[in-house]
Amino acid sequence: MTSAAPDNSRNRADALPKSWNPGEVEADLYEGWVAAGYFTADTSSAKPPYSIVLPPPNVTGTLHMGHALDHTLMDLLTRRKRMQGYEVLWLPGMDHAGIATQSVVEKQLAADGKTKEEFGRELFIDKVWDWKRESGGQIQGQMRRLGDGVDWSRDRFTMDDGLSRAVQTIFKRLYDAGLIYRAERLVNWSPVLQTGISDLEVDHKEVDGELVSLRYGSLSDDEPHVIVATTRVETMLGDTAVAVHPDDERYKALIGTTVHHPITGRQIPIVADDYVDPEFGSGAVKITPAHDPNDFELGLRHGLPMPTIMDKAGRIADSGTEFDGMDRFEARVKIRERLDAEGRIVGRKFPYKHQVGHSERSGEPIEPRLSMQWWVKVEALAKAAGDAVREGEVKIHPASQEPRWFDWVDNMHDWTISRQLWWGHRIPIWYGPEGEIVCLGPGEEAPEGWVQDPDVLDTWFSSGLWPFSTMGWPDATEELAEFYPTSVLVTGYDILFFWVARMMMFGMYVSDDPVLTAGKGSQKQVPFQDVFLHGLIRDQHGKKMSKSRGNGIDPLDWINAYGADALRFTLARGAQPGGDLSVGEAHALASRSFVTKLFNATKFALMNGARSGELPPRKTLTDADRWIVDRLDQVRAEVDAAFDAYEFGKACEALYHFAWDELCDWYLELSKVQFAESDARAESTAVVLGTVLDAVLRLLHPVIPFVTETLWKTLTGGESVVIAPWPQASGVATDEVAAQRVADTQRLITEIRRFRGDQGLADKQKVKARLAGLDKAGLAGFAGSVANLARLTEPGEDFATTAEVEVRLSGATVTVELDTSGAIDLDAERRRLEKDLAVAQKDLDQTTAKLANDAFLAKAPQPVVDKITGRRDVAAAEVARIGARLAELSAK
Repeated sequence: MTSAAPDNSRNRADALPKSWNPGEVEADLYEGWVAAGYFTADTSSAKPPYSIVLPPPNVTGTLHMGHALDHTLMDLLTRRKRMQGYEVLWLPGMDHAGIATQSVVEKQLAADGKTKEEFGRELFIDKVWDWKRESGGQIQGQMRRLGDGVDWSRDRFTMDDGLSRAVQTIFKRLYDAGLIYRAERLVNWSPVLQTGISDLEVDHKEVDGELVSLRYGSLSDDEPHVIVATTRVETMLGDTAVAVHPDDERYKALIGTTVHHPITGRQIPIVADDYVDPEFGSGAVKITPAHDPNDFELGLRHGLPMPTIMDKAGRIADSGTEFDGMDRFEARVKIRERLDAEGRIVGRKFPYKHQVGHSERSGEPIEPRLSMQWWVKVEALAKAAGDAVREGEVKIHPASQEPRWFDWVDNMHDWTISRQLWWGHRIPIWYGPEGEIVCLGPGEEAPEGWVQDPDVLDTWFSSGLWPFSTMGWPDATEELAEFYPTSVLVTGYDILFFWVARMMMFGMYVSDDPVLTAGKGSQKQVPFQDVFLHGLIRDQHGKKMSKSRGNGIDPLDWINAYGADALRFTLARGAQPGGDLSVGEAHALASRSFVTKLFNATKFALMNGARSGELPPRKTLTDADRWIVDRLDQVRAEVDAAFDAYEFGKACEALYHFAWDELCDWYLELSKVQFAESDARAESTAVVLGTVLDAVLRLLHPVIPFVTETLWKTLTGGESVVIAPWPQASGVATDEVAAQRVADTQRLITEIRRFRGDQGLADKQKVKARLAGLDKAGLAGFAGSVANLARLTEPGEDFATTAEVEVRLSGATVTVELDTSGAIDLDAERRRLEKDLAVAQKDLDQTTAKLANDAFLAKAPQPVVDKITGRRDVAAAEVARIGARLAELSAK
């Protein structure tokens, strides 16, 4: 890099605004990056590839703090890799979000008094596409505000033509291989949406319900009967058995017999099953196979009938009782009232707190319901996903999450993939007039008169193909050849099972596809090499953010108030592998202060002629120069190691403390003396300061891109820090002597400042002083810096020592004699000290009294006693110190 003249540096300082106002520059900077093509990947590049696919946000929504964290970390990774010389593809896109999107459009229709049925399927789908075109740009706008360096030229949508072809292709392959089948199974059913929903779309909440204990069989204690308890009385209409544990002595005589159902009048069997806990309640459980997951499995084992007694809207149906047509909750009350009137209620707990699954989209309690659905047989797919991690083909960060991964994929149940919706990928199954079934792939057409299955696929089915479908699979494309497999997947640990597992299953299933292995030694291709799992965003009190709690933070609010850099630094600084992070206004303010500090420091440096260039010969550098250059080398290595290990918080902490504590608070202050020494020294200092700042801005750029772009371009005159090279190791050995001298100087200045504070001297007040022992300590070269930073002046002929402090350093002890006469307002200082003495004396009296109380000592735990003893000793020392200082003042 060519050095610019000092005068030019000062002129560039004038080009910076008086203060950093992110709202005035961020948008223009971002659009400039996009227009310059910095984020557009080149498939013909000779550079090593690095790729990330963006976890597609739902087209219905806006970005929340969890998204902001995701995007910040991915942008950090891709910006750094671009600077390190990689050809980077960060591929963006959005998910069609079947249930959520259909619900939004249906609500819009309902506001006009219309339903989707009035439009019909095709017209309704057209309306959804219209809505998508209007609303899809909102998320893209937010991504721009965050500074996402994505390749907008490759933006994808899970319902676009290419991804639809991928969905049809994988469905047919799985179907033809016998891995997709149709069966009647239990699903999470939403009576409002009238579709099955995935586990991820079920929100489990603690609610106040009722636990009703009721009597089956005879009302006479002398005749066969059992007592069962339930929180859902209405489901008893679908009971087909009562289950007990086979070893429960209370019921052994009843096993294999039948008992009278109190509502339907049917005789239902009493079966024995290890599932039943004999210690819970009465030890007998009512079995409703069509409306409870555990009951369904038990029903399969015992060949029980499975009548469905609710319709799709959650109303009682086909039970043959007077409750048919009632809503499930109305029926719950009416059935309990009837049983109570018949004397069959033997106990009722109300309120009874228990967990109930609710539909995340529509809010109502979900209903486990037996339904004919399409399923994926997952055993072989899940095993391949597990083996990819076991064999090291895919690495999970942090490794502590691996047991959760294996626990999930090794025990996965078949996946229901059909949804009773209109918006989504239509299941490519067609039915003939004689009951024939055919699965059609892309471009294939069904015979005339055949009817397509009305259901659509679960959103997770199409998003499970995301890493390779977005790059053009099933076609052979330049993107797949260059950028697949992707380098890393960044996401929250909360969707490890739902999304990551599905991508792994599909990715491993097509891992030997020639389209993916061409030119890569024909080895199998995993969808990503690393999986980085971050934690959840919590508020400043550690509570999970949610709409219901009202503690959510809109990332745009923080961007508007503090700037995108402050938001990003707050999130990245708190991000550790697998750990949750708490954020609040105080964190954002601290990050904004850091950005401001960096801006002001760079402006000061430019005003003093700082510029980046080749460092002067090392032997001509001062101890302070060598120390800051060496510290930069050490911090760069620490930051690289942390970023490579996905320890974002650790890297940000290192950069924060180096930039603020060492560069700004120490070297910048030490440089002020060097700038004033001579033209040659000023010239050398300007290059050292400018070169260190150049590297710091590049190291910080992936985290805080906007302010670093502005400052770096002004400092160096370069095109853009986005494409600047990542700082490299200097290869020079650390000067340990210089480091020790700087450490001794820092200690000396800190101790003088502390002593001044104890003496009640104002921070900016200069005091005459004489230092003895600097030469012996090897700090003669720092005399001017010590005087400047400790606010000391030459002693003069009238110097009289009124205070003295000794500072023991690594090589010698330095004695500082101060003349504080006339520097202190004695009356004000006495009043301050007397106030402090009263506080210390009160604490001493209280702790002494407690420790003299035998009754307290007999009952208090030893750690409590030790803590109070420590408080007493500190208070006693304070009383002695303040008293001595007051005595000194009285003598003046």
